[in-house]
Amino acid sequence: MSRPVEQGNAVEFRTARRLDVLIPTRNRAAELAVTLSGLAAQSGPADFGVVVSDQSDGEPGWSVPAVATMVRVLRHRGHPVLLTRRLPRRGLAEHRAFLLGQSLARYVLCVDDDVWLEPGAVDRMMTAITELGCGFVGNAVHGLSYLTDRRPEVHGHYAEWDGPPVPERIRPGTPAWERARIHPAANLLHITERLRLAPDEWRAYKVSWIGGCVLYDRAKLVDAGAFDFWPEVGDRHQGEDVAAQLAVLERYGGAGIVPSGAYHLETPTTVTDRDVEAWEILLNNPVSFG
Repeated sequence: MSRPVEQGNAVEFRTARRLDVLIPTRNRAAELAVTLSGLAAQSGPADFGVVVSDQSDGEPGWSVPAVATMVRVLRHRGHPVLLTRRLPRRGLAEHRAFLLGQSLARYVLCVDDDVWLEPGAVDRMMTAITELGCGFVGNAVHGLSYLTDRRPEVHGHYAEWDGPPVPERIRPGTPAWERARIHPAANLLHITERLRLAPDEWRAYKVSWIGGCVLYDRAKLVDAGAFDFWPEVGDRHQGEDVAAQLAVLERYGGAGIVPSGAYHLETPTTVTDRDVEAWEILLNNPVSFG
């Protein structure tokens, strides 16, 4: 029988590492185990830490042996892991703000609890953000159940950066907003196949926002306001990641990276109360959003 896993010490965890991975979770023990397994199999950077913040209705995900085992594997491989609970729930943005506050790392990778990362994905994103110098880079998630569902009509929204990304003011109703159409289903995977990239080759492309797996330059995210807008959007919202990324894009620019090594587990959402789009509230409030 598996022994209870230690949660870790928050004070000891907060050191100036190069990278921390931040994972919010709720009622998804099986998916969380898969997400952690992807991180445990990464090759470099060797010094990343992991923070898991659980808002499950019952016992936290790490009470399940499969999750506890992957926590132990990460620690065994030299990756500090902090396990926390954040209750009562105050919405997605507040949860992400809390997670960010647990880390002092130079870069933070926000990964949802239903995303598996292939080996090398984190290292590729770290290489990209270092070379590009922008506010964030991301791996849009592939839905492999859509692998045979080709949608060439949306591929035209893919456009690569010729040089480092520059700041962009992106709003609904503009052509730039339509870039998000390449991310659902397996569209980005089909685009990547068409590019015929060489091994270890990657490209940066223009985005409006990316869901599921985004690597931020911490200082630039904080300067853009991060998720501190959470009191303004209530607790029944979605689109908190969109709001944060629009702010970072406007100040520092950002990019998607292909190939993406992120795969969506395609399980139902555990956050069903989503009456409000956080980005809509902030865009309509010039005091809160530049």
